[in-house]
Amino acid sequence: MAEPMVTSGPSNASNASKDSNAGVPGKPVLAAGLRHFIFHGGQAPALHHVAVSFAPGSFTAILGASGSGKSTLGRLLAGWLPPGGHGTLAGFLELSGTRLEFDGGPGDPRIDPAQWGRHVGFVPQDPGAVLSTVRATVAEELAFGLENAGTERAGMQVAVERTAGLLGLRNQLDQDPVRLSGGQLRRLAIACAIIAGPPVLVMDEPFASLDTAGADDLAALVRSLLKRGTAVVILSQMVDPLLLAADTWVVLSGGTVTACGPPASIGTGHAEGGNGAGMLPRAIRRPAEGEAAAPPKPTASPQAGSAALQLRGVSFAYPGPQSKNESRGKRWGRAARTGEPTPGIPVLQDVHLAVRAGEIVAVTGPNGAGKSTLLRHFNGLLRPTAGTVLVGGNDISGAPVGRTAAAVGLLFQQPRDQLFERTVLREVSFGLDRLVGPDMAPGRAVAALQAVGLAKAADEHPAELPASAQRLLALATVLARRPAVLALDEPTVALDGDGLALLDAAVGSAAAEGAAVVLVTHDLGYARTVAHRILTLDGGGLAPA
Repeated sequence: MAEPMVTSGPSNASNASKDSNAGVPGKPVLAAGLRHFIFHGGQAPALHHVAVSFAPGSFTAILGASGSGKSTLGRLLAGWLPPGGHGTLAGFLELSGTRLEFDGGPGDPRIDPAQWGRHVGFVPQDPGAVLSTVRATVAEELAFGLENAGTERAGMQVAVERTAGLLGLRNQLDQDPVRLSGGQLRRLAIACAIIAGPPVLVMDEPFASLDTAGADDLAALVRSLLKRGTAVVILSQMVDPLLLAADTWVVLSGGTVTACGPPASIGTGHAEGGNGAGMLPRAIRRPAEGEAAAPPKPTASPQAGSAALQLRGVSFAYPGPQSKNESRGKRWGRAARTGEPTPGIPVLQDVHLAVRAGEIVAVTGPNGAGKSTLLRHFNGLLRPTAGTVLVGGNDISGAPVGRTAAAVGLLFQQPRDQLFERTVLREVSFGLDRLVGPDMAPGRAVAALQAVGLAKAADEHPAELPASAQRLLALATVLARRPAVLALDEPTVALDGDGLALLDAAVGSAAAEGAAVVLVTHDLGYARTVAHRILTLDGGGLAPA
């Protein structure tokens, strides 16, 4: 197996060894022993003294707060962060009996990520990272890896239909992947990871952006994979209900393992490691009885004054001829299904909404209901096919998007859609001088970074921040402008308990200062703690939850 996993070369032979027990039940199908891993240019190890192993059919949860090293470990295990190219590894990686030894020198083996990925399916925290970007439909995206592996066409069609069914994507097979909602995109990423049946599946925050149905489908999928003998590894910064059924919890903090054992022992503080290390950090554990589980509800909803944001009879449908969808379906030997959410079918239908200054409104609804589409109407990124959007009492239909954006701050579901500068401070300062003047801009930028806990990261590159910090930075770029309307798309995704506290404080402060806040979330419990009103978007219309 050394040949499929590593590139050819004389140096590889001395650093790869075959385990004679490979494939024996109970023996690890994937393991790692990391003395340290240091990113190029890094001053301190991102991971150190980490040892993990995963047997066939085992279920492991790797838990840790933001910045603990979870994603780095997951990418190393999945071959997405090959040692040598991105950093220096001292230790070993072992896959199906082949052990690769690393000491950080020029003779280290070089992993072939594509070949490694045939054995380890990986779902990154950003599901968009798995897309090929060259496929026109969900079905073609699912088939991409199978095509590369030389799978015959009939087998591909069966695998695509079966896998789409497992993830609730059958109605999206003919849809363009770029039109998927955040939850649907995560389902697609999971489907792409499992379609070839790898013996190991590693998923980083897989429940993020999923609605209740999606979370239930994922739990059922995990149980099915475990029965088939797949080793399942989930990286998470919160204890989702499914993780209570894991065989083992591994707790990371500061890049090292602080606790390892069955969930019951971790929860009571008796896991391996001693000295109380088994207790989960407050940032990720469930609140104990008597602890504050959530911030207090906001003050009463404002009743006086005109609406800061109004939608009057707004309807919207993405453009696109039906014939295009039918031709895509025929490429797969199947006709377009009647009633599928194809381009041209209305996403919003006669939506009415009024949000007053200082009011916080939460919008919930299933994946694909059009919640992100709704938010993009607030600042003119999308224009209604019927109806009117008013900000501060003014119809924005004829206003340039840039002008409306000064009054409506939109936090996108994916931070990558907003971050582009070289440092954190430059990111939050971008355009501020033109908006508030060169004298006020520096103070605004620093205050926004302080509000989200990133003041000490001002000189760091946004791409090098953990996912939670990237989301908070994107929020800071919006807060710095102090818009009259805040539109937040799944703002809690990737945030641990500490991050949620920062989000709550920032949103509450903005509302107290008079901003109208509309946030989209799948977490109904969270919505109840922060919102004055909760609305549900489903079937194109808004209704009280």
